[in-house]
Amino acid sequence: MFSLPIVYAIQRTGCAGAYMKLIVGFIIVLGCVAGGFVLSHGNLAALWQPFELLIIGGAAFGAFVVANPGTVIKGTFGAIGKMLAGSKHSKKTYMELLGLMFDLFSKARKEGLMALEADIDEPENSEIFKKYPAILKNHHTVEFIADYLRLMVGGNMNPFELENLMDVELETHHHEAEKVPSAITAVSDALPGFGIVAAVLGIVITMASIGGPVEELGAHVAAALVGTFLGILLAYGFVGPMASALTAINEDESKAFECIKVCLLASLNGYAPQIAVEFGRKTLYSHCRPGFQELEDFVKGKTE
Repeated sequence: MFSLPIVYAIQRTGCAGAYMKLIVGFIIVLGCVAGGFVLSHGNLAALWQPFELLIIGGAAFGAFVVANPGTVIKGTFGAIGKMLAGSKHSKKTYMELLGLMFDLFSKARKEGLMALEADIDEPENSEIFKKYPAILKNHHTVEFIADYLRLMVGGNMNPFELENLMDVELETHHHEAEKVPSAITAVSDALPGFGIVAAVLGIVITMASIGGPVEELGAHVAAALVGTFLGILLAYGFVGPMASALTAINEDESKAFECIKVCLLASLNGYAPQIAVEFGRKTLYSHCRPGFQELEDFVKGKTE
């Protein structure tokens, strides 16, 4: 029950709630686990076992370092900011993306593909790109658009060749993006095992204390059991969900590239700009897909 006001607060924060969602999710996990323990007449101080945390966390981190190349290790630490920021793509950004594609296609249709050379060579100085700041700030998206427009301008490629090339790049992008979530998932899978390692070490200490006071034996057994508890809690309450959150963000990015791909191929096949962006609109998830009339009004407002 205590979490309901927090969930309501997340819903009210909208896009800015990406950071809050992550923090509040962790608070709910800790609150429910710790609250249930206290309500069962447990002593929270018994759960504070820093040496167990050192064993579990240190062993998990060491295994993570051994298993992954430097690029993945660096990318994992960078992914913390990515999770806090949340997905860059929303209904608003997709509106800008489709509006940008419409303007580029309209210019190419009126003046020819060669007229786009200045726009794609220096997007930061292009009047078309400047109209859509949310897209211009996304380096990877701008680079993807510019690269394939450049091929369309000077490569004399047919739609089938261009589609095959796009598919290869998108598949490479997908595999590269999944390396970090996969590495984090592997850590999540290993944490319960390292929790058992910590528990076994605790039992070794307990066995060495046999013959001592009962209270001392009880404290050692409790510490050993906390090791198992911490391994499982960290795996399923924290690290595993972080990997899932990153995967969802990566899927949003892949969807944006897929939208661009469909728009470009539709334009290359000779469809009018309005129809080409409609093809792209249809690829979007329903929760962030602008309506047909909504997109048309937006595009007209930008071109007037």
